[in-house]
Amino acid sequence: MSLTNASPVEAAKAAKSASHVLATLSPDARNSALTAMHAGLAAARDDILAANARDLDLARQAAADGKLSQSLVARLDLSKPGKWEDMLKGILDVRDLGDPVGRVTLRTRLDDGLELERVSCPIGVLLIIFEARPEVIANIAALAVKSGNAAILKGGKESTESFVAISRAISAALDTSQVPNSAIQLVTTRDVIPELLALDQYIDLAIPRGSNELVRYIKNNTRIPVLGHADGLCAIYLEQSADPSMAADVIVDSKTNYPAACNSLETLLVQDAALPTLLPPVARALAAKGVELRCDAVSKAALQQDAPDLTVLDATEADFATEFLSLTLAVKTVSSLSDAIAHINAHGSHHTDCILTSSRKQAEQFMAAVDSSGVYWNASTRFADGTRYGFGTEVGISTNKIHSRGPVGLEGLMIYKYKLRGRGHVSAVYGEGESKKRYVHQRLPLE
Repeated sequence: MSLTNASPVEAAKAAKSASHVLATLSPDARNSALTAMHAGLAAARDDILAANARDLDLARQAAADGKLSQSLVARLDLSKPGKWEDMLKGILDVRDLGDPVGRVTLRTRLDDGLELERVSCPIGVLLIIFEARPEVIANIAALAVKSGNAAILKGGKESTESFVAISRAISAALDTSQVPNSAIQLVTTRDVIPELLALDQYIDLAIPRGSNELVRYIKNNTRIPVLGHADGLCAIYLEQSADPSMAADVIVDSKTNYPAACNSLETLLVQDAALPTLLPPVARALAAKGVELRCDAVSKAALQQDAPDLTVLDATEADFATEFLSLTLAVKTVSSLSDAIAHINAHGSHHTDCILTSSRKQAEQFMAAVDSSGVYWNASTRFADGTRYGFGTEVGISTNKIHSRGPVGLEGLMIYKYKLRGRGHVSAVYGEGESKKRYVHQRLPLE
């Protein structure tokens, strides 16, 4: 990884050249680079955490002055229990996954001696623009090297000290490997994002990681394909047959495990028949964790009757389209499964949504009808994560309708090419006439 002050064009050209080399390296060469990256980061732990502490001091002051959101501050902290360890473990998890490059996914005999293969290959050059999360550098670098892609990373100013320290450790590690240092570049020059977004001749995919404003800006200002999501507006539908204890556990975990995450719960939809039975214990469990409840008139009235000790605020329509990223939850009453599905499809962000029910029929209908990249039955929305899916780590979560959806790991960073092997075959001899040859189109085993 090079910490570059090169112009955006120079950086992109260097990344494109490096991607051609990286794509042809052996799996052992790429895995050895990941082992070196892990060792280099582990050795630099104290320096990196000290740099992160400096970023945090400035970020907390900016948040106190109203210039930075508390959710960004929370995402910045590498010293949170387990966060550093998870970052390092993610590198080894990615290293130990099967090699994604060169997998044959289709083989067809078109005619004798003329065989077609579809083979996985890297996308090329990735542009990752992120805010606050310094661990993104290690995550992306690991996934890029393993998948044979080059990457250009541009971080936000709030994490400058952290990502400079991390990039130095990774750069030193790559210098001991066969991976070109310019395959992973960290751009530090200010105000280069517009120039980078114009370089679609060199950059193949843009991946924004950050606020709604950042993602929408990227999507609106580039011809480069964009992979990502603007919002994590996740909902849970609480159906009347759900187990009360299970429902409380799942809802509390979804909301409070990490409120600043994009997979945290923001809207709770409660079936009207469940208001007197399920909502009060759920509301008490949430209140015990400090969650502020913003309820529609019907759910508020139910809580005032069955849980009068709880403080409940009035919800506005805007609350049901808001990603709070904090200990605030919007609660809305619906009369049926179809109403819940309609609300989620109209107000959600197509990220991750869940149904809590004992009815398999209703659960399967919910998961089939909700138009989101992740649909769950009786499980916390917090499971929407590349590491938890077994992807090693992720470059982000996509709500796109093409290429990749949900947590995007190695497979989401691959495309494919067709290889055709012949013996001097020409197309003119094939066709529908009597004198023409016919294609065989025989499917062959992949191995």
